[in-house]
Amino acid sequence: MNPPTIRHYWEDMTVGAVIDLGTVTPTREAILDFARQFDPQPFHLDDEAAKASVFGGLCASGWHTCAMAMRLMVDNFLRESASLGSPGLESIKWLKPVFPGDTLRLQHRVIDRRPMASRPDVGLVRTVWEMFNQRGDQVLHMEGWGMFRRRHAAAAAGAA
Repeated sequence: MNPPTIRHYWEDMTVGAVIDLGTVTPTREAILDFARQFDPQPFHLDDEAAKASVFGGLCASGWHTCAMAMRLMVDNFLRESASLGSPGLESIKWLKPVFPGDTLRLQHRVIDRRPMASRPDVGLVRTVWEMFNQRGDQVLHMEGWGMFRRRHAAAAAGAA
């Protein structure tokens, strides 16, 4: 398998840029499988307990929602980027429950960028990830920094 072509370097990520990263539709079985393994709370595993909960029905774990967002991000952006990982997130908000059969759409928006002071060949990009269901309700808000290789790393290192 050939490695993907890198199309997105730090220089390509401009403040205000919005990228649509596609959709995913979690099934009941996928929600149950994730919950059994990683978040075995009753409202993620049991229909009756979920009906009696504040959610009113079986719903995905917030961590499952984050994992689905990450998969869309990798498949539709990071695989073709010069990503070097992330130093972490500043916030995660689960705004609405995700139910089986919901179709979720992810958007990525650049809100800040700067060269990394300690590594001039690397740039930092602060982004907001927003996920919406098929009704347009926002279900997830994540904000944090990513690290990306700079296109002209040698020139960047010399400028520092």
